[in-house]
Amino acid sequence: QVQLQESGGGLVQAGGSLRLSCAASGRTFSNLAMAWFRQTPGKEREFVAAIRRGDGVTYYADSLKDRFTISRDNTKNTVYLEMNTLKPEDTAVYYCAADLDYCVGYECYSHYKQYDIWGQGTRVTVSS
Repeated sequence: QVQLQESGGGLVQAGGSLRLSCAASGRTFSNLAMAWFRQTPGKEREFVAAIRRGDGVTYYADSLKDRFTISRDNTKNTVYLEMNTLKPEDTAVYYCAADLDYCVGYECYSHYKQYDIWGQGTRVTVSS
């Protein structure tokens, strides 16, 4: 069973940057597609970014692609989310997720139901 552990959240001023990390254990990491989602109270989980297994192709929410970057280091079993020029509206709990199955295209990778394993989340608060 895959286990995911996020880290790197915290309080940052608007315009600042954070890098989130998600460490995976329990399965060959390179075989997993990985993603980041975020959620605020009362709202559905929102897709942020995903990165495919193998070729490492990335997908982003259109509104975030200019400021956020997803990457992975298979030697460290870790996926990262670099967040720049943060805004108060980026305040949320950020979740790491792993996909154990086959997925094709943005519609698949961006849907939270595609993902089988979730971390517990890390809170990001952006102050104005």
